[in-house]
Amino acid sequence: MNAAVILSHPWFNTWTAAVIAVIAALVVHRIGGLLLLRVTRSTLVLNAIVVKSRAPAKFVLPLLALQTVWQAAPDDLRWIDSVRHVNGLLMIVGTTWLVVRIIAGFAQGVLDRHPVDVADNIHARRIHTQTRVLSRIAMTLAVVMGTALLLMTFPGARQVGASLLASAGVVGLIAGFAAKPVFSNLIAGLQLALTQPIRLDDVLIVEGEWGRVEEIGGSYVVLRIWDERRMIIPLQYFIEKPFQNWTRSSAQLTGSVFFYVDYGMPLAPLRKELERIVHAAPEWDRRFFNLVVTDATERTMQLRVLCTAASSGLAWDLRCVVREGLIAFMQREYPQHLPRLRFEGEPAEAAPRRAHARADLADVS
Repeated sequence: MNAAVILSHPWFNTWTAAVIAVIAALVVHRIGGLLLLRVTRSTLVLNAIVVKSRAPAKFVLPLLALQTVWQAAPDDLRWIDSVRHVNGLLMIVGTTWLVVRIIAGFAQGVLDRHPVDVADNIHARRIHTQTRVLSRIAMTLAVVMGTALLLMTFPGARQVGASLLASAGVVGLIAGFAAKPVFSNLIAGLQLALTQPIRLDDVLIVEGEWGRVEEIGGSYVVLRIWDERRMIIPLQYFIEKPFQNWTRSSAQLTGSVFFYVDYGMPLAPLRKELERIVHAAPEWDRRFFNLVVTDATERTMQLRVLCTAASSGLAWDLRCVVREGLIAFMQREYPQHLPRLRFEGEPAEAAPRRAHARADLADVS
């Protein structure tokens, strides 16, 4: 009796087809996923897309099969319209998730093809910067479009949207002002990704702080300061204000060291000692070094040393080595020519005569 009731239920055939469709979709996902992993094993980008999209695909394929079943079901079936609507909503959510994961997989594959842990990573850092920024923008747009599609499935939401568009004057103005920071950062992110005034791991001087670009987000840049602090800077800053990029076209850098010495200091021994120091320093890249007099005041000469290094960090270390080495050399060999202040006083024998004069004055008084 119960079996007869179940078999005669209006939903029996539809539910049976739905169970078969879900099982078939899961089998297709399992077998297709393994085949795609094997086929794309030699291609980093495609393999990363397959790996990232396996989870959302496991959610989307059964929903797609169910949607086919619901569409084939009789229109006079009770609650079929609600079931179709709910399944459609889940399809939109799952498809949005799948698109986001495909974008993330594509970005991960591109990053894996261009590692930054190599000696010359300028090109790789350029690719990393563009990929990260553009992929986040694409993911944001996918989520926004998915949300819009969700709202459009509700008649009430469509009416609200139509009424807002009809009264676009003040509402549009308010929305424009409210969304200005968001769109400004979005446009700034696109400009940074395309023109690339900064890249990941670039060395920047921002607001007087020296640091490396650690992260480029959708609305800000994280600058890792040399003392492990983090400076958070809006993307718009790099479009509107000047800053220094020490690794814009190359990581090579010329460091400078300044000294102040007495006019009696001979320069030939200093140049010879500088040559010895830079040739012994592993930080020097063998490109260039020199020592010249760049200024002369009424008391001292200003000496400038230039020396090159392969990166900003090595240039800093090389400057310290050169500065310490030349100071030690001058202290050891030419201490008399180091800058000093001289005060002219009375001769030592004048002090007793002045004391006797004061005593004679006291006796007279």
